[in-house]
Amino acid sequence: MSYDDVEIEDMEWNEEIQAFTYPCPCGDLFQITKEDLKLGEEIARCPSCSLFITVIYNIEDFLDDKGNKNGLEPSTKQTISVS
Repeated sequence: MSYDDVEIEDMEWNEEIQAFTYPCPCGDLFQITKEDLKLGEEIARCPSCSLFITVIYNIEDFLDDKGNKNGLEPSTKQTISVS
């Protein structure tokens, strides 16, 4: 069970570790990256203890202009021929 539900707006962007963070009761920080969010992950974990939180966010805010997750899905299929 999640320790808490936290809105993404209540988390802070940490440039150093390239992740959204939120204070953990143990004194460390819950962490989740933009890449995790783009993939639909909603669990931010604390690296120092076993607690985790559920991040409430709109996945559409993290998709590219074409609606692709993480920009990894091609907008068109490509055929590859092998000779």
